[in-house]
Amino acid sequence: MAVMKFGGRILSNLFSRPATLNYPAEPREYPERSRGHVEFDPTNCILCGICSKKCPSHAVSVDKKGRTVSIDRKSCIQCSYCVDSCPKGCLSMRPGYCEPGASIPVDVFEVPEKTVSQKETD
Repeated sequence: MAVMKFGGRILSNLFSRPATLNYPAEPREYPERSRGHVEFDPTNCILCGICSKKCPSHAVSVDKKGRTVSIDRKSCIQCSYCVDSCPKGCLSMRPGYCEPGASIPVDVFEVPEKTVSQKETD
């Protein structure tokens, strides 16, 4: 008799689409205005270091002597304080998250030297 109680549920599940997503085969579409990960555009960066000072988890660090900006993806809490505080708009939030793994991904970006003609146009 127990089969009769959930027999309707069995039949509906047999002829309906699966409730889960086919995630690895189909990339996920994130909703609008979702926070994902920090993107960095080194072309306008002036290495002021405001983004690293505003980051509450210290995921962003700026090396002025080495002219590099590094972002620790696992430490980032996607709060967008660094994005909001960047005076040149070099940082932006993009949908998508870093994939899980055994290693800790740290992205290091080199900021190019600006030539005299580039400084005059800015």
